[in-house]
Amino acid sequence: MTLLERVEQALDSIRPYLETDGGNVSIEEITPDNVVKLKLLGTCASCSMSIMTFKAGLEQAIKKAVPEIVSVEAINLTDINDPNAITPNQL
Repeated sequence: MTLLERVEQALDSIRPYLETDGGNVSIEEITPDNVVKLKLLGTCASCSMSIMTFKAGLEQAIKKAVPEIVSVEAINLTDINDPNAITPNQL
């Protein structure tokens, strides 16, 4: 199984939860240094909890399933300075 397929498989374990709320995620790129770049789709793209979804869900699932991935980045994550943003330390 390729690196891309393994990352997709990891995301597939999270997708049902995203889809329940009208969201999803796509892989935009896996760089040569094993950095995954994701794009949040649907309601996830504008959700105030997207930081939580990304950190506690997507990033964790990918790093656990594909240990050679060194970093996971979202290209359209809610800005941490957004007054409506919810971060892990706020829960």
